[in-house]
Amino acid sequence: MIQESGRSMIEMLGVLAIMGVITVGAVAMISTAMRTQKRSTVTDDVLSIVTGVRSLLGEYDDFSNINNDTIFGAIGQSNANPYGGKYEVTVDPMNSRQFIVSINGLTKADCEALTTKAWSDSIGYINSNGKQSGATGKCKEDVKNVVSITYGE
Repeated sequence: MIQESGRSMIEMLGVLAIMGVITVGAVAMISTAMRTQKRSTVTDDVLSIVTGVRSLLGEYDDFSNINNDTIFGAIGQSNANPYGGKYEVTVDPMNSRQFIVSINGLTKADCEALTTKAWSDSIGYINSNGKQSGATGKCKEDVKNVVSITYGE
């Protein structure tokens, strides 16, 4: 008798099935890592914007002179965010001693994550003794959402 060596079709299908499961797991992990990285980048960017605004306008009594182009040019940061939207800095219409950092272009999941995140130096967080996140936003499906965080006094 001649003994043949090689792999059967069933063995090959088994290997392909295992590789498919591993690939699906890897894609899910990469997707989660990318989502986490975007959120981390937004957090870092917002903190950098807040620090820049405070250092530029800290000598004034209010933030009524805020201008997006001037602010982003002065702090040397782009106003583009990782979600394809933009950061905006505006004076709070109710209180010129406060300014609002807005993050535009968010998906519903990212909007929800950023509105529940504790923005520890924000007005809302401080005034609620840490019980509220400090961010506001209406998070809806199939809409580019906006999250706003108020800073100042």
